Amino acid sequence: MMIMKNDVTKILSAIEAGDPMAAGELLPLVYDELRRMAAQKMTREKSGQTLQPTALVHEAFLRLVGSDDRQQWDGRGHFFAAASTAMRRILIESARRRNSDKRGGGQMVRRELNEEDAVFDSVELETLLSLDDALTKLAAEDASLAKLVELRYFTGLTIEQTAEILGVSPRTTKRNWAYARAWLRREIDQEEELLD
Repeated sequence: MMIMKNDVTKILSAIEAGDPMAAGELLPLVYDELRRMAAQKMTREKSGQTLQPTALVHEAFLRLVGSDDRQQWDGRGHFFAAASTAMRRILIESARRRNSDKRGGGQMVRRELNEEDAVFDSVELETLLSLDDALTKLAAEDASLAKLVELRYFTGLTIEQTAEILGVSPRTTKRNWAYARAWLRREIDQEEELLD
């Protein structure tokens, strides 16, 4: 079944207007894409990860449409960008919980962000938390670059998919992706130097 972008946009508008049935109509339309994003991320997680792709999708969806706060989206792309942010937050919260008993110990491990590494694989918890801190700083400087990193790194979208969601050209997205990776690498390196 081919889903029209307009269908999602119409349902998002209905949710914004307070239609209680609209969220139920939205999930079947976006579930496959959200599940694909989550599965792509989760297949590279370390073994022993207790969070499953289905749980990640459901938690992210509930955060987006299940709260009493009315969300407002500027269409399908904005919704999926918000979903990637929700998934990032859930994964970071999960990492912090798993790491809470290890606080104060261990050294941070340097990890490069490579082009092939859009979805991270088997990263150490400290590295994930370090990346989250650096990404938060990047968002304060340039929110669109931080959003690009969330879409590429945390949800594994391609350059073309990311460009579509952000509403920019693939060429601009590729250039911004290279810049954002370099910026994050520098920020993480500086943090590691402070810890040494």
